[in-house]
Amino acid sequence: MKTAHFIPVIGLFAGCAVGPDYHRPTIVVPIVYRSSVTNTVPSAPSAPLTWSSLFPDPALQRLLSQGLNNNYDLQIAAARVLQARASLGLARSDYFPNIAAGGNLATARVSQRGPSAPPAAVSPEAEFGGLSLGMASYEVDLWGRIRRSNEAARARLLAAESSRNAVEQTLLSDIANTYFSLIELAAEYKISSQSLLSRTNSLRLVGVREEGGVASLQDVRQAEVLVQAAKSTQTDIERRRLQTENDLQVLLGSTPGEISLGIPLADQSLPPTLPTGLPSELLLRRPDIQVAEQQLIAANADLGQARAAYFPQITLTGSFGYQSLSLSDLFTSPARVWQFGPSVTLPLFTGGKIRAQNRLASARLQEAVANYQKVVQSGFRDVSSALIGFEKAREFEIEQQALTTARRDVARLAEIRYVGGVTSYLEVLYNEQESLSAELALAQARRNTLQSMVQLYRALGGGPLQ
Repeated sequence: MKTAHFIPVIGLFAGCAVGPDYHRPTIVVPIVYRSSVTNTVPSAPSAPLTWSSLFPDPALQRLLSQGLNNNYDLQIAAARVLQARASLGLARSDYFPNIAAGGNLATARVSQRGPSAPPAAVSPEAEFGGLSLGMASYEVDLWGRIRRSNEAARARLLAAESSRNAVEQTLLSDIANTYFSLIELAAEYKISSQSLLSRTNSLRLVGVREEGGVASLQDVRQAEVLVQAAKSTQTDIERRRLQTENDLQVLLGSTPGEISLGIPLADQSLPPTLPTGLPSELLLRRPDIQVAEQQLIAANADLGQARAAYFPQITLTGSFGYQSLSLSDLFTSPARVWQFGPSVTLPLFTGGKIRAQNRLASARLQEAVANYQKVVQSGFRDVSSALIGFEKAREFEIEQQALTTARRDVARLAEIRYVGGVTSYLEVLYNEQESLSAELALAQARRNTLQSMVQLYRALGGGPLQ
C-alpha cells in the first residue's frame, strides 16, 4: 500500500479507543442522613460555609491561616500535585512527534599508499558535512493508547489535587480541635486556681476554728487534703496544656512555644444548626470521595492502555536534510536527502506478558471500584456519626450544666452547715471534690461540643478558610 493511501486509512481508525469508557458505579444514596433526630429533612446552605464563619474566634483564624502557610504535610501534598501535573505534561507530549535537528562537519584524509588510495592528481584530504531536520518517530494513536494514557494522567492530577484538599481539611480540623483542647485546659486551669484559692481560705478558717477549739485537728487535715488535691490537679492541667501547645505548634509548622489564645471557652459561639445539604451532594463535597473516584477513572484508563497492547502499533518515521562532500554544495538541491515511511509492529508471542498485564489492570480496576464504594459508604457513616455526636454532645453539655449548678449549691450549703456546726468537715470535703469534678466535666463537655461541630463540618466535606 502506498503511503498516500495509507495515511487516510490511519485517519479513519484514529478515533477508536479500546477499553471501557468510564461510568460512575451505582451507589445507593440515602434520602436523609441518619441522626438522633429521625426523619428530618437535611437543610441546604444558602451560601458555602467557611471556617471563619463557623468559628469566628480571631485567634483561631490566625492559627488556621498560619497552618495553611507553614504545615509540612500540606507542602508535601502540594509537591505531589506538581509531580502529577508534570506527569500529565509527559503524557501529553506523546501526541506530538519528536523532532530533532543536527549537523556535522568533518575533515578526513585517506592513505596515499593504501588499497583505496586516490589518484595522484586528487588530494587525499577532503571536507564533508551534513545538516538534518529529522522526525525520529511519531506513534499514530490508532487504538487510543495515548488518549487513555492522558486520561489516566489527568485523573491522577485531579486525584492529587483532591488529596491536597483532603490534607488541608484534615489540617484545619486538627488545628481547630487542638485549639479547643487548649482553651478548655485554660478554663480548667482557671477553675482549679479558683478552687485552690477557695480551699486555701477554707483551710485558714478551719485552722482558726481549731485554735479556738471549735474544730478538730482532723478537720484541719481534711482541709489540707482539699488544698493539696487542688494543687496536684492544677499541676497536671499545666502539664497537659504545655504538651498541647507543642502539638499545636507542630501543626503550625513551628517550633514548640507558647500559643496566644482568643475567646474563652465559655464564650465560644455555636451556630444553632449546621446545614448538611442532601446526601447525594456528599459525593461532590468530600475530597476523599473525589480522590477515590479519580483513582477509579485512572484505573479504568489503564485497562484501556493494557488492551491496546493487543493491537498493532503504527509509527511514522522520517528525516530531511543535506549531505555533501563539499561544503560549498551542502545546501544545493542535489545534496538533499529525505526519507519517510510508516512501520507496523504486531505482537505475535510475548510469553503471556500482555495477557498478564491485562489481568493486572483488570484486577486493579476491580480494587478501585470496591475502594470507591467503600469510601462513599464510609462518608455517609461519618456524617451520620458526626450528626449523632454533635446532637448528643450538646444535650450532654446542657445536662452537665444543670448538674454543675446543683453541685455548686450543695457544696455551698455544706460549707454553711459546717460553719453552723450542723455537720462534719467530711461532708464539706466530699462536696467540694464533687463540685470541682463537675466544673471540670462541664468545661470538657463544652470542648466536646465544639470539637463535634468540627468533626461534623469535616465529615460534610469542609470548606475554604474564608
